[in-house]
Parts: sequence; structure tokens; C-alpha cells
Amino acid sequence: MPVVPRPVPHVAGDPGRLTDRQQALVALAAELGRSRFAPRAAGHDRDASFPVENLRELRDSGLLALCVPVERGGQGGGYAELMLVAAELGRHCGATALSFNMHACATLWLGEVADQLDLSERERADQAARQALHQERVVRHGKLYAQPFSEGGAASVGKAPWGTLARRVEGGYVVTGRKVFATLAGVADHYAVLCTLDTPGASPRDTLFLAVPADAPGVSVTGPWDPLGMRATVSRRLVLPDVCVRDSARLLPEGRYHEAAQRHPHLYGTLAAPYMGIAQAAYDFTVQYLRGEVPGMPPVTRRMYPTKQLAVAQMCIQLEQARAMFLDTALHARPDPDATALQRLQAAHYTVMESAAAICSLALRTCGGASMMRSLPLERYFRDARCGSVMLPWTAELCLDQLGRSALYDPDETDEPVDPVDDPRAA
Repeated sequence: MPVVPRPVPHVAGDPGRLTDRQQALVALAAELGRSRFAPRAAGHDRDASFPVENLRELRDSGLLALCVPVERGGQGGGYAELMLVAAELGRHCGATALSFNMHACATLWLGEVADQLDLSERERADQAARQALHQERVVRHGKLYAQPFSEGGAASVGKAPWGTLARRVEGGYVVTGRKVFATLAGVADHYAVLCTLDTPGASPRDTLFLAVPADAPGVSVTGPWDPLGMRATVSRRLVLPDVCVRDSARLLPEGRYHEAAQRHPHLYGTLAAPYMGIAQAAYDFTVQYLRGEVPGMPPVTRRMYPTKQLAVAQMCIQLEQARAMFLDTALHARPDPDATALQRLQAAHYTVMESAAAICSLALRTCGGASMMRSLPLERYFRDARCGSVMLPWTAELCLDQLGRSALYDPDETDEPVDPVDDPRAA
């Protein structure tokens, strides 16, 4: 009896957990991903070329304006919608999903996050003007915003001020510095750059969030790009030598980014979404391969072997564990999380990143030698998934470090010796 192809599972598992609007947005991403992005993914991965046409189609579909309010012509989505759409895109092209995430995050900081800050009346009016300017660029002109922040040092994990400096001048700023692993470098219209206000004794509280125009005099993209995975993000080095930007470049009021980051740490967890999609894609491929349903391949089934069945069961368990934690944080993230909620967020981020790599590795072993060929997508899933655990600001090691410390210490606790006379508990 021939094997009857099955429909692929929903990226949320049970779509009934989502609102009608969320289901529609995921369905739109799925259609674009399945019919347009997936067929192009191998070529862009091979050439390490950016899928410009994918971003053009995301713009035409309205998804580039996902996190722009409806009254401004956008989709009115928030954090949950960003996570769900990016996860679905990740099933079809991880690099496109990661690039989309960077753009959508910039619009989320500008809009929803800024709206939840305790701003003065003057700051609120100023921010409203900035929102109108930047959101119109996205909606009416299809402008693409990158979000390069990594500098390869302590600033990338919030332990030091950014090395990129912004010197205040009349009517704006002069920005000097560089960013590494700048996703969308050379393609974006604006670079949403984190930098430090150039002032004596500056600290992370003096962080500015500025949208630097890609065509501003002095802006350049340099260096080679030939990485293991996520090759189509083309994340080359962004160099900013004394680049002038206007006051209107501010995406958040001056001095407010640090507060926003402290109150909204879940925005650092958006990088997990593309990897959730990659994990789902690797599982889907394995099931199709073992059932003899991979398009273009002979319909040979391999599902009858107990070792294959056991491996798929293990993959399914890992996938559902990651999905449960992913959805919990995606659908229920709130500002100002307490210590327990922050631990859950970091645990979910770690679990998704590590599970994606583990599922892809097990998929390769289960499908065997044919799956290593570049004519099939599994080896790309494997390489892309392996990159997730080293992405700042929440690498796998940093998640473990922060989780362990926050579980064992209160914020003000140390291991300084205590005199038993002062504290009998130390005796």
C-alpha cells in the first residue's frame, strides 16, 4: 500500500492556541516561505548572497510592517506575532527569518516598547514624531531597518558601555565606531545602532539607539563573509567613521534605551524564533524522508526500522519540549518580569537554541549519508542551527551563567566572608 503524504504540523503545534489574527499572519508567512523562500534558500546559502527578493516579497505582503500599528498602516503585531512569524519563516529559510527578525525588532523597540516607557510629556511628544517618521518609511516606502549591535566585547552582553560613540552636535550626533556580524549589512536602508553618548564617565545608562541612514557619508560595509551557517544573512562589518545623523534618527528618547532593555528583556529572546522554525523543519524532513515523501526522491520508505522509529520519537520529544517553552514565553512575555519569569525566559531561549542543534544532528544521523548532500536541505538546517548557541547577547554559555547565578544569589548577594559574631548563620 502506498504511503499517503501527511500535512506538515503547525509551527505552534496546536493552532487553536493562537488568535485568528495570529493564525492568519502565520499562514501568510507559511505561504511565502513554502512557495518562494524555500526554493531559493539553497542557492543563497551556497553563494552567501542575500535574498533581496525575499525581503521585497515580505514588504509587498505587509509583513515588514508587522510591528507597526494599524492606525499607521501596519499589521499591529507585537512580540508574540513577531515570534510566531519568524518561527514560521525559519522553517523555510533560516537566514531570511533571522534578517526579518532584526528589522521587526527595530520597529518593536520604536513602537510598542517606547509606548510602555514612563516618558515625560515632552519626551512622549518627541517620540510620537519619531514614530511617525520611521513607521511611515517602513509602511509607505518599504524601508528596511537592520539592528547591528555586536562589537565582540563586554558591551554586547550589557557589561560595559558601547565602544561606538555618539558625540552630540547641533541638530544631531556624530557617530564613530564599528559593528561586527551586522545582519543585513549592505542591504538595509537604515542601521539601528546602539552607541554610547560621548560624555565623561559614560555608562550603559548613556546608551543611544540611532537609525543611521545607509547612504550617510562615511558609512561602509567591509570584510569577507564565508561562515559555517546563516550564510545568506551576509552579516559583514559595519564601519561608521564620524557619520553625521540628525536628531530625528533617535528610535528611543535619549538615555532611555537602558531602561527599556531592563524592562523588556524578552526582546533579547527573539533570536530563538528562527531556530524554533529550523528545528521544526528538520523534524518535518526526517519524517518525510523515512516515509518516502521527499519531492524529487524515489518513494523508498525507511520507517520500518526500530532504530529509526526510536530516533524520531526522541526528536519529537525534544521538539515538543522546546515548543512548549517557546510558546510560553512568546505568548505570555510581559514588561518588568520578576526573577522567576526572567529565568523561564532564559531557560526557554537556551532550550530552543540547543534543541535545534540537537534535533538537526539526530536528523542527520537518522536519515543517513544521503542527507549530507547539498541537494537536500538537512545539511543546511544543521549548519544554521549550530550557529544559534553562539549568538549574542544570550549565547548558550551566558544563559547558563545567568541562570545559575540568579538561582543561587539575590541581586545584592556576594560570597564575601561574614563574621560569625555579626551573623550566626555563618558559623
